Amino acid sequence: MAPTVGDYLLERLREWDVEHIFGYPGDGINGIVAALGRADDRPRFVQARHEEMAAFAATGYAKFSGKPGVCLATSGPGAIHLLNGLYDAKLDHVPVVAIVGQTARS
Repeated sequence: MAPTVGDYLLERLREWDVEHIFGYPGDGINGIVAALGRADDRPRFVQARHEEMAAFAATGYAKFSGKPGVCLATSGPGAIHLLNGLYDAKLDHVPVVAIVGQTARS
C-alpha cells in the first residue's frame, strides 16, 4: 500500500522523537488514526475521554518528560476544546504540537 499523508506525518513525528500522541478520534482525523493503526505503536496513541484532557495530558507529558507533547483532535469543536491545555503549555513555555483535522469538502 502506498504511504498516505498520515504516514508521512507520523514519520516526521518519529524524527522529532515523539513517543506519545494524546487524542480523541473523530471524522476529521480518520486518516491519521488509520496511520496510527499501521504504525506499530510508534508513536503510541493514548486515547483521552475528551479533547481538553488530551491537550492537558500532552502538556503534562511535555512538562515532566522534557520531550514535545502532541495532542490530536478533529475539526471544529474538537479543535477548540484543545485551547485550555495549549494555553497552559504556553504559560509554562513547554513544547506542545496540536494536530487538528479538517472535514472533507469539494
